Amino acid sequence: MPLAVALHATAPSWFAGLGWGLLAVLFGSLVPYGIIYFGVRRGTLTDHHIGVREQRRKPLVYGLFSLLAGLVVLVLLGAPRPLVAMVVVMFAVLLVTTGINQVWKLSAHAAVSAGSAGVLINVFGPALLVVVPVVALVAWSRVRLRDHTTSQVLAGAAVGVLVAVPTFLVLS
Repeated sequence: MPLAVALHATAPSWFAGLGWGLLAVLFGSLVPYGIIYFGVRRGTLTDHHIGVREQRRKPLVYGLFSLLAGLVVLVLLGAPRPLVAMVVVMFAVLLVTTGINQVWKLSAHAAVSAGSAGVLINVFGPALLVVVPVVALVAWSRVRLRDHTTSQVLAGAAVGVLVAVPTFLVLS
């Protein structure tokens, strides 16, 4: 998502967009996934999905701090406004899903996929409605794998769209 938004925001200068996008990916994906990966390797996390609720808080909070650090770096370096908005969206969706996941297992996968689809449709227009079936496939997979119930997936998708789209629209 950050890469697509950065490339779109800096077109036709794809090189600048690539740099901005990769910087956002570093703080929004690589650092958080690295924290989870090393947690699993050290044995402090049972799996990369963080299936044990009691283990979720610390890596999710570290992910929030990583996004905040990335946001500060992007703002200080003068990143394009839509990319800054996208990182705020990522933070907001993670914050809300982290809060809910402390008491109920909401599907973060569904939240992220639905929120991402909503932002993509706003950035690129109705042609990107083709991504909606991907959201349905993600939701179906979470239920099929028995990682979530249908209600957890539907709630996740709703939270994703209801947090991501208005946040992006206001900030971009």
